[in-house]
Amino acid sequence: MAVRIVTDSACDLTAEDAASLDVGVVPLTIRFGDEEFVDGVELSVEEFYRRMAASDALPQTAAPAPGAFEAAFRQCFESGADAVVCINLSAQLSATMQSAQTAAKAFDGSGDVRVVDSRSVTAGLGSVVTWAAEQARAGVDADTIVAGVEDQVSRQRIWATLDTLENLKKGGRIGGAKAFMATLLSIKPAISVHEGVVEEAGKPRTRTKALQWLADRVLNEPAVEGLHVMHGQAPDIDDMLALLAPKFGPDDIEVGVIGPVIGAHAGPRVVGVTYRVPA
Repeated sequence: MAVRIVTDSACDLTAEDAASLDVGVVPLTIRFGDEEFVDGVELSVEEFYRRMAASDALPQTAAPAPGAFEAAFRQCFESGADAVVCINLSAQLSATMQSAQTAAKAFDGSGDVRVVDSRSVTAGLGSVVTWAAEQARAGVDADTIVAGVEDQVSRQRIWATLDTLENLKKGGRIGGAKAFMATLLSIKPAISVHEGVVEEAGKPRTRTKALQWLADRVLNEPAVEGLHVMHGQAPDIDDMLALLAPKFGPDDIEVGVIGPVIGAHAGPRVVGVTYRVPA
């Protein structure tokens, strides 16, 4: 059975990685005021952060239309796939998976499409997609791939620290007074993504303490698999890697930049870690 993997642009895989893995990436849309851009096609990561810094309004994200997924699935079948496994951004955070599920119904009776909720974001999604694509390339069947993805999702951990509350304030998620007080106290909010939902996980004060808090989530685990460090153009990312160095060297960590879909909400200079605990 030939299986193809499809995902969305919240996975933060580079175009080169997606191409080498033969993964279909359906992009979300990013809106700055009246201007709309297709993520990764009309808007690069670098341009996104430049625009966000210059904008007084929070950039908005929009899920792909079902037709975009339907076209991606159809292309997979036309290129010889017997089944498609589509792994998406957490359904708790976006309507993207709903669009994929709607598109899958168009193939009822004519094509085998499985839509899986990663309950994750950025490299948490990307690492699962990478694993699935490698399994598909090795000839593993769709049932086994879906079961493996669901196992990995259950063992995944995601932690992050925000450097600024400005994006949360712009998006109306917190008031200006609260943001002002947090800034005055140098609070760098820590969050987790648990069961696909973003939750508050701590309120470290100062950037140095926030990065140490983040490193401790990893260092305190007996063992981890698939460790990624992701960031929103953070100038001190090397400091974060240095904190992990006692247990994890350069060959143990994948480092990447958080793209527009998650960066629009987390803001610039966010730093996060994703990994799996062993089974």
